[in-house]
Amino acid sequence: MRPFRSESAMSKLTSPSSSELAPRKLWPSIDAFQSEMLAGVSRTFALTIPQLPAALCRVVSNAYLLCRIVDTIEDEPALSGARKNYFCQQFLRTLSVPRNAETFSRQLCASLSSQTSPAEHELIRNVPRVVRITRSFSEPQREALQRCVHAMAKGMGQFQLRGEKQGLQSLEDLDQYCYHVAGVVGQMLTNLFCLHSPAIAQNRKSLMALAVSFGQGLQMTNILKDVWEDYQRGACWLPRKIFAEEGFDVADLTTGRNRPGFERGVRRLIGITHGHLKNALSYSLLIPKEETGIRNFCLWAIGLALLTLRKINKHLYYTDGSQVTISRLSVKGTILATRLTVQNDRFLKVLFSIAARGLSSASAATSGSSVRTSESKADMAP
Repeated sequence: MRPFRSESAMSKLTSPSSSELAPRKLWPSIDAFQSEMLAGVSRTFALTIPQLPAALCRVVSNAYLLCRIVDTIEDEPALSGARKNYFCQQFLRTLSVPRNAETFSRQLCASLSSQTSPAEHELIRNVPRVVRITRSFSEPQREALQRCVHAMAKGMGQFQLRGEKQGLQSLEDLDQYCYHVAGVVGQMLTNLFCLHSPAIAQNRKSLMALAVSFGQGLQMTNILKDVWEDYQRGACWLPRKIFAEEGFDVADLTTGRNRPGFERGVRRLIGITHGHLKNALSYSLLIPKEETGIRNFCLWAIGLALLTLRKINKHLYYTDGSQVTISRLSVKGTILATRLTVQNDRFLKVLFSIAARGLSSASAATSGSSVRTSESKADMAP
């Protein structure tokens, strides 16, 4: 195991001159700016978000960039848990008081190391512009975005302060973590979809019942794919109890001891993730067939997650995320298949079954984690 680097050691990698002194680039339009930012920080969302109707595409793009700012704080290995929590709280204040955006951007830029990607450095330098775009939306849209980011930043800050570098304690803890980083996004998107379309709003209650599970399915897929890269930077989101029941200690992740126990634990998590993705399909089929853009946005994400799970399931001996990354051909095939069947629910169910062939399955609660019901009932409001 590579030791988790201290904040003082990592600060030597920081390059404030490039982050603070270089002039910001000029973009011809809001959409061009957000599109370039998205392409730099997430190839998946840069692919799926443009499928949405134009007005919805702009607000969802901005929402993702806001969430990515919080993700950048969480992923920065140069920051201690306390400093990450500090920056999360400062970002929340920035959303409430936009004039703080310049100060926040400069402070965070100066704290990022070279292990944070250049694209994320660029995003943080442009926080003021991202926040100005947020302020341009309607009040209901802004409220949906701010509720999501507030819950995400608060939850991530709490997990960072816990400082669990050897995995989470239980599946319940994993549910709570996934709620804060992905379930709240599912709720936010549902709010935005309902604001966009009265026909979608008619299914609001049923969609909200599935929204957290949808987000958790995508997040658990990422956790499984990125487990080795996360561990190398001092983070681990695997539930220790699940693996202990299979005779594996998560602390031995890089030692190679009892590899079969690790693989059995991964297979159990694949089954749970598969269950969440089934709920994600049910969510997508509640979207009216005429809303092909929103359906494609959802279905492409589900299809790519399923193919990733299937690849992990076939390569349980993987030791690097690149070994289970799906090919460009698979991505193109997913896009083509869903475009051809996007309005046919029966065919979509068949496609899901084909993509999920060979995966174990476990039931996944549609209401999400206990934190959802105890802390977040307000998120149900439009």
